[in-house]
Amino acid sequence: MVAAVAATTANTAADVAPELLLGVAVDIVVRGSDSFASSLFGIESRFGQLVAVAILNVIVWVIESATDYVAARLWRGLSQSVEHDLRVETYANVQQLDVSWHEGSAPGRVLSVISEDINQLERFLDVGARVILHTFWTVIFVGAVFAATSWQLTLLAFLPVPIIVWGSIRFQRVLEPLYKAVREAAGEVSATVSANLGGLTTIKAFTAEEREIERVRGVSDAYREANRDAIRRSAAFVPLIRMAILAGFTSTLLLGGWFVLEGRLEIGLYTVLVFMTQRLLWPLTDLGETLDLYQRAMASTRRIFALMGERGQQQPGPATLPGPVRGRLELRDIRFGYADGPDVLRGLNLVVPAGETHAIVGATGAGKSSVLRLVLRFSDPREGSVELDGVDVRELTWDSLRGVIGYVSQDVFLFHGTIRDNIAYGRPDATDAEVHEAARLAEAARFIEATADGYDTVVGERGLTLSGGQRQRIALARAILRDPAVLVLDEATSAVDNETEAAIQRSLARVTSDRTALIVAHRLSTVRDADRIWVLAEGRVVEAGTHDELVAAGGLYSGLWAVQTGMAQAGDRLSD
Repeated sequence: MVAAVAATTANTAADVAPELLLGVAVDIVVRGSDSFASSLFGIESRFGQLVAVAILNVIVWVIESATDYVAARLWRGLSQSVEHDLRVETYANVQQLDVSWHEGSAPGRVLSVISEDINQLERFLDVGARVILHTFWTVIFVGAVFAATSWQLTLLAFLPVPIIVWGSIRFQRVLEPLYKAVREAAGEVSATVSANLGGLTTIKAFTAEEREIERVRGVSDAYREANRDAIRRSAAFVPLIRMAILAGFTSTLLLGGWFVLEGRLEIGLYTVLVFMTQRLLWPLTDLGETLDLYQRAMASTRRIFALMGERGQQQPGPATLPGPVRGRLELRDIRFGYADGPDVLRGLNLVVPAGETHAIVGATGAGKSSVLRLVLRFSDPREGSVELDGVDVRELTWDSLRGVIGYVSQDVFLFHGTIRDNIAYGRPDATDAEVHEAARLAEAARFIEATADGYDTVVGERGLTLSGGQRQRIALARAILRDPAVLVLDEATSAVDNETEAAIQRSLARVTSDRTALIVAHRLSTVRDADRIWVLAEGRVVEAGTHDELVAAGGLYSGLWAVQTGMAQAGDRLSD
C-alpha cells in the first residue's frame, strides 16, 4: 500500500510537469534571451533553450511512464491480495458455520458473495482507489502552481471543486440503496441458477425446462431493472461535472487573458494556467465512474462483512477426549426440535455401550436421523445431554468429537475427483494399501477394479457417474479408512438393491465387530443382528431389545417386520 501510494504520487507529479514545460517553451519563443529558461539553464540561444526543455520533457515522460507501470502493478497486486484474503477468510467462516445455518441459507446466495461480491470489491481497488489518489495529488500540485501565481485565478479555477465534492457526496447517498438492490438482485440470480443446476434431473423428469427458464428470466430481468435504475442516476453525474469544469475553465481563460493584456501576467505562465485548469478539473470527470465503482464495491463489502460476521449456534468446546477412546454413547433426557418448530424428540434416553452395534428404527418422522444429528453435534438439544465416553459433546473440540466418528449419510456426497481421493478424504495421508483394504472391507474393491482406471477413475460431480450402491460402498470405505471408534450410518441401504444390501451387511458385520456402531435403518433386515434395537415413535423410545425379542413381543417393531417381510399380507389372506 505504501509503495503503491508513493508510485502514484510520483506519477501524478510527472504527469503535471509537461504543462509547466509547455509554459517554459512558450516563454522561450516569446521572450527569447530574457526567458525563464535562459536564467535556469544559462543558455543564450533560443533553440538551445528549447533543446534543453525537450530533453527535460523526455526525462519527465520516462519517469511518468515508469511510475505508471509500477503503480499499476502495485495496485493490481494489492487488489488481488485483498481479494484472495477476503475470499479465503469468508469461506473459512462459512465452513465453520453449523449445519443448521447452511440448511436455512441458499447456497447460491453464499456463492454470490464469495465470488461476485468479492470480485466487485477487487475491481474498485484495482481502478478506483488509484483514481481517487491521483485526483487528490493533482489538486494539490496544480493548486500549488496557481497559489504561487495569482490568488484571483486560484479562486476561480478552484471554485467548481467544492461543488463537485458536494455533488459526489449527494450522489453517493442517492446511489447507495440502488446498488444495494443491485447486489441483492445479483444474489437472487445466482441462487436461482445454482438451485436449478442442482435439480436438473428433476426439472427434466417433470418437463419443467420452459418454466424454469421463465423463472431465471424473471430474476435476471429484476437484476437488469435494478441496474438500469442505478445507471440512470449515475450516468447523470459526469455531465453535471462537465458543466462545473466549463465554468472554471472559462473563468481562467477570460481572467488570465485579461491579466496578460494588462501586462500583469506573462504569456508563458498564462499558457501554463490554462492547461493546468484543464489538468485540475478534467480528472474530476473520472469521479463519475469511480463513484459508480465505489458504490457497487460498498454494497458488496457490506454483504461480505455480513457473511463474515455470521456465527453458528454450535461452537466447539475446549475439551479433548482422554485416550484411548472407547466409544460409549449416551443420550439423557433429550428434548430436541428444529428452529422454532415443535419437539421432534421428547424425553429420549438411549445408551450404546462401547463396542456394541445398536440400531434405531421407526416410522418416517419418528426422529431417527435427529438422534444422529445430536451425536455428530450438527445440532444441540433443547434439553438434556449427549455424552461420548462420559463427556458432554458440547464440551469437546470438533477434532476430538468428529475425529473419532465415521459417518455414512443417506445422501452420499462424493467430490469431483478419483475414487482413491474420495476414499482417502478422511485420511489424505493414507497409503494405497490402506485405501485398497478399506475398499475390500466395504465390498467395493471388486467393482472399483473392474473399471478402466481402477482407483484412478474420476467419479464426476457428486459421484453421479456411479450407481447409488457404489456410492454407498465408497462412502463406507471412506468411513472405515478413518478407523473410527464410533461408526454412524444413516439409512446406508435405503436406496440399494438386494445384492448391494447383502454386500453392505457383510461389510458391516466385519467392520463393527470391534467398534461402537449406531445405525439408523428403514430396512429392518439390515439391523436384525444388532446387539440392541431401539424403536422410536413420535420422538420417544417405545421398545428396545434384540430382533428376536422385539418380534416375539408383538409390538410396533413386530408389525414393521411383518409388513417388510410380507407376513402381514399373508396373515390377512389366511384370515379372509
